[in-house]
Amino acid sequence: MLRLTRAPNPAIAQIWADVLCEAGYPATVERSYLMGAAGELPPGECLPEIWLRHPEHEAAARALLEALARVPQRRWLCPACGERVEGGFEQCWACGAFMPAPVA
Repeated sequence: MLRLTRAPNPAIAQIWADVLCEAGYPATVERSYLMGAAGELPPGECLPEIWLRHPEHEAAARALLEALARVPQRRWLCPACGERVEGGFEQCWACGAFMPAPVA
């Protein structure tokens, strides 16, 4: 087992671990319940950690997490209802219509 990184909170830690597992890099979240001890312990030591089961996956797993941090943020108008949608969303939150395909 290899500690890959620390996450800012348990929710992000679980998302990262799930993405790694789906990509074929078995990972677990450890220390997810230590945040309640912050103050008694140094806060930096209470952050949840992502651990890889196979150390040989380290380079690919780090590259995947770096790519996840660079998810494109878009701004588009919903073709169905005219709602402005911002961020990484591909579906309108007002009516559920999907983002139009990019024009080539």
